[in-house]
Amino acid sequence: MSLIEVEGLGVSFWSRGARVRVLNDVSFQVEPGEIVGVLGESGSGKSVTAAAIMGLIEQPPGRIEDGRILFKGDDLLAMTRRRHRALCGESLAMVFQDALAALNPVQPVGRQIAEGFLIHGLADRAAAHAKAVDLMTRVGIANAGERARAYPHQFSGGMRQRAMIAMAIALRPALIIADEPTTALDVTVQAQIVDLLRTIRDESGSAILLITHDLGVIAETADRALVMYAGRVVEEASAAALFDTPHHPYTRGLLTSRPRLGDGRAALEPIPGTPPDPARPPRGCAFHPRCPLAIDRCRVEAPALRPVGEGRAACHRAEEVSA
Repeated sequence: MSLIEVEGLGVSFWSRGARVRVLNDVSFQVEPGEIVGVLGESGSGKSVTAAAIMGLIEQPPGRIEDGRILFKGDDLLAMTRRRHRALCGESLAMVFQDALAALNPVQPVGRQIAEGFLIHGLADRAAAHAKAVDLMTRVGIANAGERARAYPHQFSGGMRQRAMIAMAIALRPALIIADEPTTALDVTVQAQIVDLLRTIRDESGSAILLITHDLGVIAETADRALVMYAGRVVEEASAAALFDTPHHPYTRGLLTSRPRLGDGRAALEPIPGTPPDPARPPRGCAFHPRCPLAIDRCRVEAPALRPVGEGRAACHRAEEVSA
């Protein structure tokens, strides 16, 4: 049994006087101990998918329209809010992309890390503080005993992200969702955070759903990768296969738009155009207005996600993309 199975997930939000679909038929699995990367431009649906899993979509204005999210066989969407909330921290945890906004500015960092143990009744206040200091040391925060009494604004961006990771791993959850964990960090700190996530997976066995727009992070870290576009999964494969032989034109566009040392190109090759407005999606394949391989069929028929090569792709001409 997969650790988590997302089946046909659809999400909408009330916007400009109408319901706007932002996720459509999103389906994927995460296996125990696996690192799955989720790629895509801003607005592709990555963070909304994570929010749905964690029960963070406010209803209204949001609404889960369709689908199931099975965690160890139990549907998270069918649970009471109280039961779902009880799973958060203990079985499901999330590392948010903006650590400064996610942390409470008026509580010491150590107290915030210790809170999980107290809420779940796993330790008294003194023991919870000791566990928080130990976790801070584990994620690489120096002088943890002293720093536990500091406030978020007294930490650097990298240290705040480490504190968020310490909070996430405190109760040894089965699944950690890391939403853009390296955003706004310098390259050296990014590499340290990526190494830390890999170490946590290796030591604890936690699966990680790693949401990012950074292709390098996926290449270095993920076992498998999903590519999202306009609220849909358009390609899924092992990370190695995705980078070696992409089967969707959008994936290929992402790969060719990244800079490479020594490739001799005078300029980058961006994907032309912009992502569609979710309130007015194009007919057929959502990517066809930007796609160099688009044909008449693409303009009228949305392609299904189907087996291609070593993975799946939602493209009528998937076999031709990597040819």
